[in-house]
Amino acid sequence: MIEHRDRRDAFGLIAGAGLASVALLSGCAKGAADRDGDKESGDEDVTANEDLMREHGVLRRILVAYREIAPKLAAGGAGVDAASLFQAADLFRTFGERYHEQLLEEQHIFPIVRKAGGKGAPIVDTLLAQHARGREITAYVLDRTKAGRIATGDGERLSRALLAFTRMYEAHAAREDTIIFPAFKASIGEKAYEQLGDQFEDIEKREFGGDGFDMALAKVEKIERALGVSDLAAFTAPAIGA
Repeated sequence: MIEHRDRRDAFGLIAGAGLASVALLSGCAKGAADRDGDKESGDEDVTANEDLMREHGVLRRILVAYREIAPKLAAGGAGVDAASLFQAADLFRTFGERYHEQLLEEQHIFPIVRKAGGKGAPIVDTLLAQHARGREITAYVLDRTKAGRIATGDGERLSRALLAFTRMYEAHAAREDTIIFPAFKASIGEKAYEQLGDQFEDIEKREFGGDGFDMALAKVEKIERALGVSDLAAFTAPAIGA
């Protein structure tokens, strides 16, 4: 009887271990499936600086559109979709100026960089001045295009404004990407950096009701098509001597 009971107990232990292993494997499989599901749904871990720089990517695409249509505006504006130009400026205002510049850079990043000193601190005032000048230009473009047409005499002034804005912001964003954002990350600990990244995501969702980057990207792609600047191959430099 004792031998029989020992065999029965041993069998119970083996069975229990087997069930535990199955549960463990099932849990691992579920975790992997959940992570795969997150990736498929677009829910990915993006650091604060990665997010800031891809937002710059959206804004740079608007700058490309500005630069490409400027010659047409200078020639009188014929063939320029004024409504789409208005939408481009409005997207720059909502996504670039009100969200990226004011809520992220001016309220969080610039104060941290200024306080830390170093290479980034001396250029913060210039960046702030450029934010203010950019908003003036954006307001002008919106005012001149809100009627859905380019008025006689406005084309050349709009062209100059867009080219000046593009020149300024290309230098501006390049300094932020290479000086300000690295200085921001280096000025705070890893934990604080991750927490601010989460806070930036919360601000984005609150402002746009979802993934602001994806929404802005979809809008800029539509604007590019309407303005005739969506074909990447068209920007390929010609061969030397061609």
